[in-house]
Amino acid sequence: MNYLISTLALFLCLHTAQSQERYLTKNGTITFFSKAPIENIEAKNQQVLSIIDASNGSMAISILMKSFLFEKALMQEHFNENYVESDKFPKATFKGTILNFSNISASASKLQVKGTLTIHGESKEITIEGLFSKTTSGIIATGDFIINLDDFKVKIPAVVAKNIAKNIKVSFDFNHQPFQK
Repeated sequence: MNYLISTLALFLCLHTAQSQERYLTKNGTITFFSKAPIENIEAKNQQVLSIIDASNGSMAISILMKSFLFEKALMQEHFNENYVESDKFPKATFKGTILNFSNISASASKLQVKGTLTIHGESKEITIEGLFSKTTSGIIATGDFIINLDDFKVKIPAVVAKNIAKNIKVSFDFNHQPFQK
């Protein structure tokens, strides 16, 4: 009987330890900013899914393109219909690894994340830098990087080409919590 209870307790401890290996957020934030001569363009998406596997430092992000909100409805419509073609390419994704993941501590540390970013059906290997910290409740990741629209074959019509920058600043803010099954 004691053997059965000990085995059950060990199984529960291992299961709990395994579930603590993954951290998740379903409401991470991604914003992008395009500086242009006539009008700056900014959008925010607060429905971003991000997962970190602490056992190996891997990170995956999934972004629904139609969840980006703009100040002007017409900008949002053009973004979804003409530029990123959200009906055809509904998601942007990132799959990669946080380099030196074991260095994450309570104080924010600059770490690089290397992986594949897919937008508009096009994939590109990227390395970005972010601030990572591990708190008692989870893992926080923030940072920003620049993407070039040409790398992802996002076409800008000539008539508005001067109004939209080719290089877009993307910022992220994730507060990952331990994943519970």
